[in-house]
Amino acid sequence: MNLLILGAGAWGTALAIQASQRHAVTLWARDAAHVQRMSSQRVNTAYLPDQLLPVGLTPSHAPLPALVQQADLVVLAVPMAGLRQVLTDVSPFINDKPLAWLCKGFEAVPGSPVTADKAYGLMAHEVQAQVAPAMHAGVLSGPSFAQEVAAGQPTALVAASRHEAVRQALVQAFHADRLRVYANEDVVGVETGGAVKNVLAIATGLCDGLQLGLNARAALITRGLAEMTRLGVALGARPETFMGLSGLGDLVLTATGDLSRNRQVGIGLAQGRSLSEVLQSLGHVAEGVYSARTVVQRANLSGVDMPIASAVVAVLQAEVSPSQAVSMLMGRDAKGE
Repeated sequence: MNLLILGAGAWGTALAIQASQRHAVTLWARDAAHVQRMSSQRVNTAYLPDQLLPVGLTPSHAPLPALVQQADLVVLAVPMAGLRQVLTDVSPFINDKPLAWLCKGFEAVPGSPVTADKAYGLMAHEVQAQVAPAMHAGVLSGPSFAQEVAAGQPTALVAASRHEAVRQALVQAFHADRLRVYANEDVVGVETGGAVKNVLAIATGLCDGLQLGLNARAALITRGLAEMTRLGVALGARPETFMGLSGLGDLVLTATGDLSRNRQVGIGLAQGRSLSEVLQSLGHVAEGVYSARTVVQRANLSGVDMPIASAVVAVLQAEVSPSQAVSMLMGRDAKGE
């Protein structure tokens, strides 16, 4: 199987490392100098400096048309902000071959408030429906830190698509002894879980940074899962999806794992650092920061109450302090579960 992975960040590289042990993998990047360093040093020093690139992995900066046409599966390992452009770039050459993306979030809407025409951010499959509606596409998601996948530590992911051929291609490409891939048809649920869990991880980081205790963390994760499910169901997802890998599984990992960049954002803010300082220290994208407002915006337009996510937005926008956000949440009226 010939795999083409577009995007040589940590996650794209980690999957390329694993897949190249069984398949021929081309790892493409826009930055020619980055590709040259990976080719000569056989390591991605910028993102995964401790993991050697296997022989079956070929870094490339070649023109996309030929690479896309030669691939059996195309995987987009780009941030949500770059998805629309990359889909536009590859759509003329993809034909009916399978394509999947790895990004988690909602596409941002310019401006701060909800606009008069009720514009809102789109999930990845909605962006694809606008750019290339005939494309056979899906998403690969689930609880996964790139460093652990690259190192071959046991991981389980979910491949979601309404096209059976896409699901099968993802399973064939990535399912292995140390990496399990489960197929799912609920693209809306999988993408909603992947987007909202990043926002909730910031909330949990705030909780941990304020040293509120394990009781508070457990309550926050549980109520956060309820928020995630409410939004997903309102958008057309299946409720049971949120008890799976892309819902509960990804939420637990991102909200509690020390490798979670979104959790680190919350911890840093709770310690009194500014958002710009926290993001600069991370050096990598924390998707929850960029999608939090859009998640809440979409929830408001769908009539869905998301108090935890709304509190995160207020903190990120410096409207309230982390401790004030906690007071807001704890001061809400009592409700049935």
